[in-house]
Amino acid sequence: MLVSVVVPCYRSAKTLPRLVEDLSHVLPEATTGFEIILVVDGSPDDTWQVASELANKYPETRALRLARNYGQHNAIIAGVRSAQYEVVVTMDDDLQHPADQIPVLLAALTDDIDLVYGVPKEEEHGAVRSFSSRLVKAAMASTLSVQNARSISAFRVFRTFLRDGFDGLDGPHASVDVALSWSTTRIAQATVRMEDRAEGRSNYTTWMLMKHALTLITGYSTEPLRLVGYLGFICAVFGVGLFGVIIYKYAVGATTVAGFTTIASMVALFSGAQMLALGVLGEYVGRLHSGSMGRPTYVIRERTDGDAHPDITTGTD
Repeated sequence: MLVSVVVPCYRSAKTLPRLVEDLSHVLPEATTGFEIILVVDGSPDDTWQVASELANKYPETRALRLARNYGQHNAIIAGVRSAQYEVVVTMDDDLQHPADQIPVLLAALTDDIDLVYGVPKEEEHGAVRSFSSRLVKAAMASTLSVQNARSISAFRVFRTFLRDGFDGLDGPHASVDVALSWSTTRIAQATVRMEDRAEGRSNYTTWMLMKHALTLITGYSTEPLRLVGYLGFICAVFGVGLFGVIIYKYAVGATTVAGFTTIASMVALFSGAQMLALGVLGEYVGRLHSGSMGRPTYVIRERTDGDAHPDITTGTD
C-alpha cells in the first residue's frame, strides 16, 4: 500500500523533527512506499525553515509553505491535493497522534471501507474543550447529516480518490470531514492511543470550535433557514390566536381601553423574531458575498521537494 501522510503545521518547529523521524521508522514496515507532506500554514515562527530542512534531509518528505494562515482544514486540503499515492493519512503536528498508530488505521481500511477515523481510548482534552468538541460533532450529525460525525477526528486515513468529490471546493471556509462525507458513506473507526501535546497548547479554543461550528452550519447546510421558517410559522399562529382573543373580547364587551401590555408584548415578540430571522439571513448573505469575492482556499508560496526547488503557486493549486 502506497501512503501519503499530510501534516498541517503551525508553531511546530520543536515537534516536527521527532514526528518525521518517527514516521520514517514506522512507515517503511507498514507500507510499500510513502511520502510525508508538511504543509506550513503561515506559521509565524521558524516552522518553515525546519520543515524545509527536513524535506532536504529525508527524501520521502516534501514541504509546502502557504502564503498566510488559512486554517487547519484549508492546509489539509492543500496537502491532499498534492498527494501522489493511493491512500492519505492526516495527523496533527504536535505528537498527539503517534506514528506507530498509523498501521492500526491502515489495517481498518479494508476493501469495503474508504475512510477510517482514529478514536482515542480516552479523552485527550479537558472537560470544557471535550464538551465543545462533542457539540460541534452533534451539529454535524444533526444538521449536516455527516455519517459517524461523533467519531470524527483529525487522525484519519482515506483513499485518495475521495478528493475527486471536492474538486470544486473553493473559498476560505472549508471542512475536510464534510467534503469527505460528500464522497463516501463507507466510514469506520479504529481505537488508537493518543498522547498528550508535546509542546505549547492547542490553537483550537472553545471559542474557535464554536466559530467552526457556525461556519459548518451556515456554510454547508440550509437547516438554519428552515428553522427561521418554523419560527415564522409559530409566530404567525400565535399572532392569529392573539388576534382571535382580542376580537372575541371586543365582541363580548370585555375590552375597555386598548391594552398597552398586549401591544408591547406583540411588538417585542415579533420584533425579536424578525431580528433573529434577519441575523440568520445575514449569515447566509455574508457567506455568499465572501464566496463571490473569489477568495482562494489556499495559496502555496514555496515548495521544498528534497532538492529545495522553490516555487510560486497561486489559486487553489
